[in-house]
Amino acid sequence: MNWKTIFKSLKNRDMQKRLLIVLGIIIVYRLLAHIPVPLAEPTQLKEVVNSVVSGTDFGGFLNLLSGGALASFSIVLVGLTPFITASVITQLLTKAIPPLEELHKDGESGRRKINQWTRMITVPLAIVQSIAYIFILRQTVLASNSTALGDPTAIEWIVAVGAMSAGAILLMWLGELITEQGIGNGISLLIFAGIISQLPSILSTFGTSLFNTSSGSLHVFNWFTLPVNPTMFWSILAILLVSLFLLYFLVKINEAQRVVTINYAKRVQGNSSYGGIKSILPIKLIAAGVIPVIFAVAFLSLPAFIGQILKATGNEAYAVLANNLITWFQAPNPGNFTGTSLEAFIYPIVYFVLVIFFTYFYTGIVFNASEIAENLQKQGGFIEGVRPGKQTEKYLTTTVNRLILFGSVVLGLIAVTPFAAEYLLYHFAGITNTNLSIGGTGLLIVVSVGLETLRQINSRALMVTYDDYDR
Repeated sequence: MNWKTIFKSLKNRDMQKRLLIVLGIIIVYRLLAHIPVPLAEPTQLKEVVNSVVSGTDFGGFLNLLSGGALASFSIVLVGLTPFITASVITQLLTKAIPPLEELHKDGESGRRKINQWTRMITVPLAIVQSIAYIFILRQTVLASNSTALGDPTAIEWIVAVGAMSAGAILLMWLGELITEQGIGNGISLLIFAGIISQLPSILSTFGTSLFNTSSGSLHVFNWFTLPVNPTMFWSILAILLVSLFLLYFLVKINEAQRVVTINYAKRVQGNSSYGGIKSILPIKLIAAGVIPVIFAVAFLSLPAFIGQILKATGNEAYAVLANNLITWFQAPNPGNFTGTSLEAFIYPIVYFVLVIFFTYFYTGIVFNASEIAENLQKQGGFIEGVRPGKQTEKYLTTTVNRLILFGSVVLGLIAVTPFAAEYLLYHFAGITNTNLSIGGTGLLIVVSVGLETLRQINSRALMVTYDDYDR
């Protein structure tokens, strides 16, 4: 990362304009996260939703990803989940249906049509999810004997569902506006902003626990006493050290790449000669970036979400299935996790497998070995010792698959490390409610999105400062 070039580019008016537009969109998103759904008296509704959210790990996890919109029952509560789900559906169909794959290969016009279909699929998904959220909230409020939310009329249902669906579509549009600025993926940046906005709350929780000296203070070599909880002090210190190690390791994994040397044949046309040069084709260890983690988290939330809907119906026939889905597909509580029950392993194992699956899946979309081999052959490029055409395609596919195998396993292990940390903290230090599984996923997304955004800013900075190097 060339920080000197990045700082120099900030003097460029076009760069300033792009950064200010992105910053403005993020501010608008954070403002929208505090506009409540017109369903009940806002203060009472927020109190009820806060009590529901804080009662489960699943609620806390959804609240983190929505940037606090769930706790406020905001109009952007549904968030980007419908768009992410629609993207996965269209990309799977693109791979499964040959005409769609041909359309994808048509270039910008084909991809524009597929993107339009993705937006169209997002709308019904947003409506269904909005209805489900309101239904779950109402049933939960009724179960707690609260009168904060009465029986909504048909008009109130339409207004509330319309507001939440519009919020989801508005977020999708804001994400695309950010992407158009060329300094980061809009969807990832909005999720990044939502997670960062929860950081003060997480730090406040740790700070309160740290300075709670009801169980004693920390004695340093019997010389002096620090007014901090000793158990919490050493636990936070251990968490910080492990986090720094994971941060360093994650940065290295994100930046790691295999460099393939490309040779170009020398050609003579008239009195001029072309080619005869060498170039490189960098293949990243994790070409999909943070997208596999975001997709995995989105899909992991669906079974528990369906379980909440089935439970809210009050139908006894669905009670067992609903409780199983909620129990299996939420972060295991370290207090109940003894290792003797296989149920506690379901969430981390499925999370690990989904990260690997989506790494392979998304890399297959962003890195097309057939297209690269074809373009190299047209341009007279070849890899030393490998014949152009099919052999080059086979070589690139094998290389990428080997890189993905290692990269996806490492990414999956990093994703599930916080679960092991929660287990160890509980059984060796007796500490619960650390929400490391939530914070660990957030850290993974924040670091990956931050690195990718900085890389795109660096590329844009090189473009706008190119004339300075040309002089």
